[in-house]
Amino acid sequence: MINKIGRRKTSVARIYMTPGNGKITVNNKSIEVYFPFDLHQIVVKQPLTLVGVDGNYDIQINVDGGGIKGQAEAARMAISRALCEFDETHRGPLKKEGFLTRDPRMVERKKPGRRKARRRFQFSKR
Repeated sequence: MINKIGRRKTSVARIYMTPGNGKITVNNKSIEVYFPFDLHQIVVKQPLTLVGVDGNYDIQINVDGGGIKGQAEAARMAISRALCEFDETHRGPLKKEGFLTRDPRMVERKKPGRRKARRRFQFSKR
């Protein structure tokens, strides 16, 4: 069993990966229930289909924080890291697709005296 962590925005995904028959659970629910949109399911399974091991591993994912898209991409990063640990030959294709790179873009914090992070209040001359 291999456990890895993936992050995206404010989402954190911890995965537990074991050889098995391809069952993926997210927060103790099936992937189809937790990620109802096909796009998010595809994002989570991208590393597995890229290296051709779809259906060879049982994966249990615990995600926390952020939105549904950030959680899906955090899970993708964690699965990619775990695949590299199972077989080092997977590292090349996964790195080329950018699945092993942490995306550092986050929401900028609100500043004092402003309406949002950069937006100022409307100027009134009189």
